Amino acid sequence: MPRIHAPEGTTPLRSEIRATFALALPLILGNFASNAINTTDVIMLGRYDVDALAASALAVNLYFALAMFAIGLVMAASPLIAAARGKRPHPVRDSRRTVRQAIWLSALVCVPIWAILWNTEPVLDLLRQPAALGRDAAIYNRIAMWGLLPYLLFVVLRLYVSALERPIWGVIVTVIGVGFNAIVDWLLIFGVGPFPELGLEGAAIASLLSNILLMLGMILVTTGLKPFRRYRLFANFWRPDWQRFAHIARLGLPIAVMLVLEVTIFSAAIFLMGLIDQDSVAAHAVALQVAAVAFMIPLGISQAATVRVGFYYGREDRDGIRLAGQVAYGLGVGAALLLATTMVVFPAQLVGLFMEEGVGRGDRVFDLAVSFLFIAAMFQLVDGTQAVGAGVLRGVQDTRVPMIFAAFGYWIVGFGIAIGLGFYAGWEGIGIWIGLAAGLGVAAVLLTGRWLLRERIGLV
Repeated sequence: MPRIHAPEGTTPLRSEIRATFALALPLILGNFASNAINTTDVIMLGRYDVDALAASALAVNLYFALAMFAIGLVMAASPLIAAARGKRPHPVRDSRRTVRQAIWLSALVCVPIWAILWNTEPVLDLLRQPAALGRDAAIYNRIAMWGLLPYLLFVVLRLYVSALERPIWGVIVTVIGVGFNAIVDWLLIFGVGPFPELGLEGAAIASLLSNILLMLGMILVTTGLKPFRRYRLFANFWRPDWQRFAHIARLGLPIAVMLVLEVTIFSAAIFLMGLIDQDSVAAHAVALQVAAVAFMIPLGISQAATVRVGFYYGREDRDGIRLAGQVAYGLGVGAALLLATTMVVFPAQLVGLFMEEGVGRGDRVFDLAVSFLFIAAMFQLVDGTQAVGAGVLRGVQDTRVPMIFAAFGYWIVGFGIAIGLGFYAGWEGIGIWIGLAAGLGVAAVLLTGRWLLRERIGLV
């Protein structure tokens, strides 16, 4: 792999920065594009109807809490393929085994998730959400849920091309999916031309069709393009490989739980907002979407860090592992600081991208979203730090202890403070967002500490 070695006249640090940035940039663009599908739904539903926006927020939060568990399971494919590449340049059979069993695992985990999503209304009722919003959220999820398996197959194949350090193909397919979703959203939510006005159902149909398109696009890329054809990913697809299946599940389960802990703390926050009022739910959805879009940058750097650290881990190169981690932290924290500054300086303009100020009840929703965004800026830095910390630790295939750190930080510290400040102190939505920031901060400190002590505790 010529990209791994420093060009003549450059330092190893400069070479690693170049390699990490070259890998991270397409991943960041891919994350933006992937997130843009949900962002498009939020923008269009926000301009269509505030109640539809609130219902979609509840539906999507439940959907993604479960989907992230499945995504976490298959994310183990990335460090496994990267480590295999560290041992030899073209690990054809090893990569094929990993991808095949990750797809098997995707299909298996979808079954219980579909069962839960089909019963969205009673689940939301147990969480004491408004009945009208629960009914509408159930309508959304009973359509959108069938896109989960196609999306998981897309994720596995995108992880595969990224681990081979060719992530641009995932970006291209995702951008096509974003454009397709925006067009179908516009046609079906608002009822353009001969298409019926379906509102919330239209957004769900657009999401389903977009996920199918993403899957088909990545299948075409990985089976039709020369850099990937040699791997013959779908050869012997029905042949079981229980050892690799178990390895992926064992490594991926803590990643899945950690992702769910993070996602569900935000889902729990929106359910707490539902205990306040519907305007708080809608405002939280908008502010969270702004923060989620910003988070795509440190997330992409984290994903690149997993591949780069994983490559050196496969080579048993401690100096390379250390250097890759330093570069990832530098890029990730720097990006998070820049994003936090942008949120502080331009909060109203950012919220204005998602909804109009002064339109009916939207006036109060707009003001609440702006106030929430100030707090989101505070935790952007710690959120980026904990994302990079999790990424570098995954590179050395350390997933169990980070899961425990996440449970403590997000749920013991973060959720506890959110309830205390939001309800007992009477700070409502602001208190809930401060709790989120505190939980992420604790996780960032613990993950970074473990990375710094990795050699002393025997990780490498």
